[in-house]
Amino acid sequence: MTAGDDGVTAGDEDDLELQVSGWTAPGTAPLVPEVTLLLADDIHRTWSRTDEEAPPFWAFAWAGGQALARYVLDRPEVVVGKRVLDLAAGSGIVGIAAMRAGAAAVVMSDHDARARIAARRNAERNGVAAEVVGDLVGDDDGPALDVDVVLAGDVFYEQPMARLMLDFLDEAAGVGIDVLVGDPGREYLPRRRVEALATYDVPDTADLEGRSVTPTTVHRLR
Repeated sequence: MTAGDDGVTAGDEDDLELQVSGWTAPGTAPLVPEVTLLLADDIHRTWSRTDEEAPPFWAFAWAGGQALARYVLDRPEVVVGKRVLDLAAGSGIVGIAAMRAGAAAVVMSDHDARARIAARRNAERNGVAAEVVGDLVGDDDGPALDVDVVLAGDVFYEQPMARLMLDFLDEAAGVGIDVLVGDPGREYLPRRRVEALATYDVPDTADLEGRSVTPTTVHRLR
């Protein structure tokens, strides 16, 4: 077997495809019913079936991603005709929403090979085309990507990740790229660096967030 550019062999990819299929079923996120996703129905059971190094974040529609997807669908001028990067794409809900809102092109980036498989399949399921790539954070060439907008949902949930993400997003904003983040009030959100654009009450989040409704804000990085 040979490995692809992301180090995943053909045999590994077949196994990961089976995992994605076995752990999920088609469904929709409450705030974004226009987009169909492969979703897990039980966070505890799905989490227990995966290794600790790669939690199945991609198998759920997190509040920040839902809010960001809703925002671009409701305000297509943010992405219409533009080249968009969906950073830490997970299920791909944000990138799919951007394509449906009229983006010229979308790149979905995630470090987890299962997320990349799920994002590709979700894009196909929704009849949109997007390029799916591996992790860009820490890649010196990342912020210089030929994009106009970076969309990042739920990227400030732990300190090491938040630092890496903020460095990447800072560099992107520094070269004129519009950076929007969706966040439900995570501890490591850089609150002094962002401008709130819209807030949504995301329903049915008890299993993921510990509360039935989670207020979630879309911010622009200043």
